[in-house]
Amino acid sequence: MPQYLIAGYIPDDFDPSQVDEAMGREIHALNKEMIAAGVRKFAGGLGSAKSLRAQTDGGVLITDGPYLETKEHIGGILILECADMDEAVAWARKGVAATRGQVEVREIFFNPAE
Repeated sequence: MPQYLIAGYIPDDFDPSQVDEAMGREIHALNKEMIAAGVRKFAGGLGSAKSLRAQTDGGVLITDGPYLETKEHIGGILILECADMDEAVAWARKGVAATRGQVEVREIFFNPAE
């Protein structure tokens, strides 16, 4: 069955202490619903980031953050196993409702054998 990455975006100035209890309950309820449905394979929040880019001289440039100019970053991810993109989007829609935020859905097309 295909797997999908659900990436949730938050503003750079996001303060987790400002998340109210109602939102926390909605997020936990959605996680429990996904687990009960058997679609959630992984979930996690993300902190600060470093980007590494190959240079023409063979070196590696390391910069803060994933983007050069943005006001938001990926704050959390889910890996879901769904029948198709439509099902993944349906779960992502629930995530938007629970977090009052923005998410992106991408199919994972390469999963190397162990």
